[in-house]
Amino acid sequence: MSEFLERSHTAGTSGAASQAVGRQSIGFTRPPAILGGASVVGSKEGDGPLGHLFDRVNEDPLCGKSTWEQAESEMQRQALALALGKLSLEPGDVRYLFAGDLLGQIIATSFGARDMEIPLFGLYGACSTIGEALQLGAMAVGGGYAGRVACVASSHLGSAEKQFRFPMGYGNQRPLSATWTVTGAGAFILGEGEGYVRITGITTGKIVDYGVKDSMNMGACMAPAAADTIAGNLEDFGREPEDYDRIITGDLGAVGKEILLKLLRERGYDIGRQHTDCGLEIYDRKRQDVHSGGSGCGCAAATLSAYSLDQIAEGHWRRVLFVPTGALLSTVSFNEGESVPGIAHGVVLEG
Repeated sequence: MSEFLERSHTAGTSGAASQAVGRQSIGFTRPPAILGGASVVGSKEGDGPLGHLFDRVNEDPLCGKSTWEQAESEMQRQALALALGKLSLEPGDVRYLFAGDLLGQIIATSFGARDMEIPLFGLYGACSTIGEALQLGAMAVGGGYAGRVACVASSHLGSAEKQFRFPMGYGNQRPLSATWTVTGAGAFILGEGEGYVRITGITTGKIVDYGVKDSMNMGACMAPAAADTIAGNLEDFGREPEDYDRIITGDLGAVGKEILLKLLRERGYDIGRQHTDCGLEIYDRKRQDVHSGGSGCGCAAATLSAYSLDQIAEGHWRRVLFVPTGALLSTVSFNEGESVPGIAHGVVLEG
């Protein structure tokens, strides 16, 4: 821990304040633990390379509901119930819920959480939302404000296309730079004490905007933010890319990955050996025709729960930098000619 505490900014005498590191990071002297997680996805995701690892695959894209939005809320409920059930916990055993989605006024979350009766912090960070949730949840636990919290994020192809682009029935042509919104949700329970993975640090992202106005190329919108957060994490903690077994972005896809690697090389960091992207892991691009890869709040959340955490817990990876990425696209600002800003949140995970 001393490797970064020497560079910390102390904003007072409290233990929590002394954990601030560098410009935008926190290092936890008593790391909160991810006690467990769960993943719920749709049939396309279940047919992908990670299909056998997800806790639940819904073959019905409507999940028995009447609308895409209701289906997404149902996936959130399913994921959180599964995560709690694995730990033999009830909703009342959780102090706070940090959750969000892509939809206006985060309606998938508000309707998904309404029967849980857990105090809610509703979040919006576009596809980076699970990173934001894990950061805030870790701070709540690490700061002594909660014994256990839940973190949830979701997305749905039908609801996302309906809101941001075209209704599914329109059948519009998708460019090769486009990503496929993951139908899925991931839920995590954080707490004090021992867990199968620890959150030892976080790096909160800044808004980064390179002026990209292509709403069908989310990778290009998000890659600069990912590069900024990864470089910020390495600088704040005094690390090199080799100090991580994996640096995992959330939703860049093939186009965004190429831009990310180039931007970081320009800053003196080569992460080519360590880097992978959830949007490239969750689908088989050639067989499943998803163009550049996957995206959506559920992309990073479901992939982390189903695959990445086990790799850390089983000792295959010792330390991972998890960086979900978000394109802050709004139909209002986009139609007014604005660009699409990006943001990315880094979470350091260790076994």
